[in-house]
Amino acid sequence: MTKRREFLKTTALSSAGITLGGLGFSAKSYASIIGSNERIHLAQIGIRNQGTDHINNYCSLKDSHNVVLKVLCDTDEALFNSKSKIVADKTGIKPELEWDLRRVLDNKEIDAVSMATPNHWHALATVWACQAGKHVYVEKPACHNIWEGRKMIEAAQKSGLTVQVGLSNRAIENVRDAMQFLHEGGIGKLYMARALTYKLRNSYGSAKDSTPPPNFHYNQWLGPAPYRPYNEKRSHYNWHWFWDTGNGDSGNTGTHQLDIARWGLRKHEHPQTIYSMGGIYGFNQDECLPDSCTPGTKVYGDVMTYGHDRSMQETPNIQSGLFKYADGTILEYEARGRYTNHEGSDGKEVGNLFYGSDGWLEISGNTWRAFHQRESKPFASSAENSSRQKATLYSNFIESIRSGKNEMLQCGMEEGFYSSALPLLANISYRVKRELKFMGEFEKFAHDSEANMLLSRVYREPFSFPNIV
Repeated sequence: MTKRREFLKTTALSSAGITLGGLGFSAKSYASIIGSNERIHLAQIGIRNQGTDHINNYCSLKDSHNVVLKVLCDTDEALFNSKSKIVADKTGIKPELEWDLRRVLDNKEIDAVSMATPNHWHALATVWACQAGKHVYVEKPACHNIWEGRKMIEAAQKSGLTVQVGLSNRAIENVRDAMQFLHEGGIGKLYMARALTYKLRNSYGSAKDSTPPPNFHYNQWLGPAPYRPYNEKRSHYNWHWFWDTGNGDSGNTGTHQLDIARWGLRKHEHPQTIYSMGGIYGFNQDECLPDSCTPGTKVYGDVMTYGHDRSMQETPNIQSGLFKYADGTILEYEARGRYTNHEGSDGKEVGNLFYGSDGWLEISGNTWRAFHQRESKPFASSAENSSRQKATLYSNFIESIRSGKNEMLQCGMEEGFYSSALPLLANISYRVKRELKFMGEFEKFAHDSEANMLLSRVYREPFSFPNIV
């Protein structure tokens, strides 16, 4: 690998007739630019659930983009056989297996890492990866808190490496068309957008603390989060619903929809005013008796749900958020995790609504429709039965690495941070139970020490950020 990169560097400089300094790259970032015909060696960190989607996508790019999944990494070794088989069956290459991401980052043969870890690992792993000279694809939300998101931006900018945030709607052609339509004044001047996540979620239940399963490296899984005894209801997938490791539904599905809303409003900035309220509704408060507990049903994430039974979760299942920008533009967010009607012309469960001076527009998945004033029939829309997904964020990531041009990224680190910050800010307002004034230039709340404490966290050694990013 070292010889390959030295060859690339020598031939690129000699053929172009220019010096390294003239390119404007640091030595580390230049060493990570890969020639158009050279294979990119990837490591997938986090291989459960969303990680499996990453694996399948990169396997599909093996021939078209000359990519190989060289290493699979996860703290749960019970996943190794099944996920390794996917790679071997689809590419003919058996990947190396590792449970400690630090050893992956030390591997000189790895060009880039793709991360589908729990949220609390996103930022630190990205910073470490940039410092190790690896390009990064990191799942949404980009960060677990505001402070570490800024550190990710600093690390990406300092390294010059490619860092993509997994807000996948950015690659959908019809969504991009809707954004262009809005930005060209299709429904007039925009004054408000709504981001909707109406996903029914039953109780994930409760359990007593116990011993981690064999081959699950629990201390490594906790990483920078505070130490707590192992509990299955705080672990795989359920980590979403606890403040130490997740950000609730607002930071889960909500980040995608908030990203579309901010994108449509063209707000490359933080809101000035944030207010969020909600709670946990629809679940029993008392433990069920053995003969009255709801039978478990396995759902996405390979976890069980139990109807209305008591839940250990901390994050709200009903939440509303209101953001106001400096020019008065409003962004609304709503999560409904219980039974509900839907919104829009034909019932939107997860999607976006935009309101302008001349009408309104709705987006659901990869389709959109625009309505003029009070008319009930759309006057503009995406093509019926359109299949225009020409690329993905994964292929865009690989192409950007090869080009060395981060401006090609459809969702670079800073763009991903501004969208990821929205649910994080809403959650802080929810937790302190009041409206907050945010000074975006300083990324601090005005005159609110309690809220400012939630902009960062205390990191557990040795899983802390470097003194110099």
